[in-house]
Amino acid sequence: MDYEHNSWIWEGVNYYPRVFGGLMVTAALLGLSTSYFGGIGVPYLSLPCSWSNLGIFHKKKSGKRRIRVYMDGCFDLMHYGHANALRQAKALGDELVVGLVSDEEIVANKGPPVLSMSERLALVSGLKWVDEVITDAPYAITQKFLDRLFHEYKIDYVIHGDDPCLLPDGTDAYAAAKKAGRYKQIKRTEGVSSTDIVGRILSSLRNKKSCEDHNGSEVKPQEENPSQASHIAQFLPTSRRIVQFSNGKGPGPNARIVYIDGAFDLFHAGHVEILKKARELGDFLLVGIHSDETVSEHRGNHYPIMHLHERSLSVLASRYVDEVIIGSPWEITKDMITTFNISLVVHGTIAEKSLNCELDPYEVPKSMGIFRLLESPKDITTASVAQRIMANHEAYVKRNAKKTRSEQRYYEEKKYVSGD
Repeated sequence: MDYEHNSWIWEGVNYYPRVFGGLMVTAALLGLSTSYFGGIGVPYLSLPCSWSNLGIFHKKKSGKRRIRVYMDGCFDLMHYGHANALRQAKALGDELVVGLVSDEEIVANKGPPVLSMSERLALVSGLKWVDEVITDAPYAITQKFLDRLFHEYKIDYVIHGDDPCLLPDGTDAYAAAKKAGRYKQIKRTEGVSSTDIVGRILSSLRNKKSCEDHNGSEVKPQEENPSQASHIAQFLPTSRRIVQFSNGKGPGPNARIVYIDGAFDLFHAGHVEILKKARELGDFLLVGIHSDETVSEHRGNHYPIMHLHERSLSVLASRYVDEVIIGSPWEITKDMITTFNISLVVHGTIAEKSLNCELDPYEVPKSMGIFRLLESPKDITTASVAQRIMANHEAYVKRNAKKTRSEQRYYEEKKYVSGD
């Protein structure tokens, strides 16, 4: 225990001499102090009153009030940039409360969302750094909502990235929080955004369609799409970032290790739910993430949308995942099962179809009796998410253009003010 000073001894003697003396003698005779008597076993003694009640011990008040921080967002097309922002936000406090902007607010301020509220909720609540979620949060933090955050949710600080978040009239969505002096800023994760991902999908599927229209069958494009190549080059993975997302803990000596693999492209609610279901079957969930080459070979040249390290970080951010294999093989071998001490291999009933069906990647675990097919809780797939965007092609093109213009205007004004 940590005490304010050692005067408690003399205070105890002065005010409770008989009680204090009796307790000290009893402790010495019976060997209650394990530090002197080597842990002599003594039956538990039930005293009529506790020492703390006698006022002998003046214990310090342990710990300060936990700091609660708030960060909001649309979190549409959830990616590792969102996850990294929430990780940074959590580091600024003890408890992270996330505000999930409603579908109606997104339509009014940005354009139609790709994912529904329930899908976005599954993604956000499935992140390892999130403690609580407020649904139907407003896009702009008004004074009224700010007061609600402070009093009802006991929020200490509002967090946002250093990228602009502008309302349709061009004003700052976080002006009220900044004015109140309860605003903190984190660094934006460069190289990815929901707008960027929408652009990748539109570009990728346009390339696919042009190839099919060329000769009636899908062929590999002669050259890589330059915009897609530039997107990939923007993200430079480091070991430090991977460590930041990792649990840093291995399985226990007798842990039941469950293995599940896949592309996990455009990480969505279906991925979250199947990972949760897999984790419930054991003590440690190991996730294999297929390489870009493997995904292209089995899904088509227009996939993956997100490259290997982007997909790996999205999976690592899940609260249900303990470890990942970056660039896992398509076929699960006996050597792999032995190396990682895998107890059970699982796969969901909803998955993207493979172009190469001649080989069953789960043949070995099936023959060993350690394979189980899990009923997928959701029927959403990477392809279905991409099709939503293609079905609303014009709306998303306008949405992307609108955001690009507002961001350019913001940075130009910022540059002008700074005098650069």
